[in-house]
Amino acid sequence: MGQKVKYYRRKNGNRTQAAIAGLCGITERYLQQIEAGQKVPSADVLSRLAAELGVPLAALLCEDASEESTVPHTAAPAVARALMGYDRPRSADPASPSELRERVEQAWRTWQSSKDRFTAAAGVLPDLIGDVEHAVRVHRTGTDAQARREVLRVAADLYGLLRSYCRRAGRLDLSLMVADRAIRAAEDADDPVRIAAAQWNLGHVLLSHDEPGAVEEAKDVALRAVEQLRQTSVTDETQAVEGALELVAVVSDARRRRWWQARARLEQRAVPLARHVGEGNVQWTVFGPTNCALHAMSIEMLAGEASEGLRLADRIDTRGLPSRERRFTFGLELARCHDLRRENAAVLVHLLDLEDIAPEDLARSPLARHMILDLQQRVRPTFRRQVNELVQRLALV
Repeated sequence: MGQKVKYYRRKNGNRTQAAIAGLCGITERYLQQIEAGQKVPSADVLSRLAAELGVPLAALLCEDASEESTVPHTAAPAVARALMGYDRPRSADPASPSELRERVEQAWRTWQSSKDRFTAAAGVLPDLIGDVEHAVRVHRTGTDAQARREVLRVAADLYGLLRSYCRRAGRLDLSLMVADRAIRAAEDADDPVRIAAAQWNLGHVLLSHDEPGAVEEAKDVALRAVEQLRQTSVTDETQAVEGALELVAVVSDARRRRWWQARARLEQRAVPLARHVGEGNVQWTVFGPTNCALHAMSIEMLAGEASEGLRLADRIDTRGLPSRERRFTFGLELARCHDLRRENAAVLVHLLDLEDIAPEDLARSPLARHMILDLQQRVRPTFRRQVNELVQRLALV
């Protein structure tokens, strides 16, 4: 609620706290506490604030994310052009499936491990998109069925990477498009594991959308994929992807405040699969016991149970995870748990650690941006210089 008051105060005239407080008959200090989440205003005060800010009372009470917290659009223009087919024409013979496989897998390794993964991805993805799609077009009409199937598998894997890149870069439109392409390529390749992984990708896109029903639809997509996957031969690979899909359903439940349902699904469905398959990275899902533990912590953070979230965090060691993004997410949620407890020094320590782990992710994370700007307003003078310097380095102002 406080963040919405601050958002509309800035958006509708960018007036000072002193001005709004005076017009609403409250002290400037009280308004500062409301915006910092330290005070909950009475119904009367909230009504006066809504009237003065020129918004319906519901605008301050609804739970939709405001524009201030959206991901900045940072997808490289060349990547978008390549996806839209505006790349240079290719008439030469396509690269071999094995060469394309190695390039896509190297791109995935870089995406999951590099501190500067957005910059690195922007440098390789445009040509890779063009070469893979050129190979798909050529092999669709060719006579080598095995080469055609392998190229389609490569395409499905590339589109999975592009789903993650576009979503993190703020292009949910492109993310949805490439998630659909991944499904089509996997289906054309008749590859059950990749079909399920593509549905996992689609589930993550839907979890990112704020349109009504998208989060619930993500769970439906994931559970339908689980049912389809169970119709194939059971292997460690299929069970790892099934576990990753169950985690999509867990997040969907948690995002809709079904805390006990999320906890039960995690413990009864995902955790047993993780114990069976162990730590791994099948289809780049990073599914395993550590990822399940991270989701358990996430549930408590979303539920506002900061103390329980921190207790669970003490048991987690992310150093062995192949994905820097998952390590970043763990640190971000740790910071959020401390933020809920208003432990400013701990929040700052974790944010600075995240800047070292993945500076480009930190600059693009809506939650991180929110915490940093909020911390800037309430931090003690002892730490204010460090927070201000972090704001400047990330170009948040």
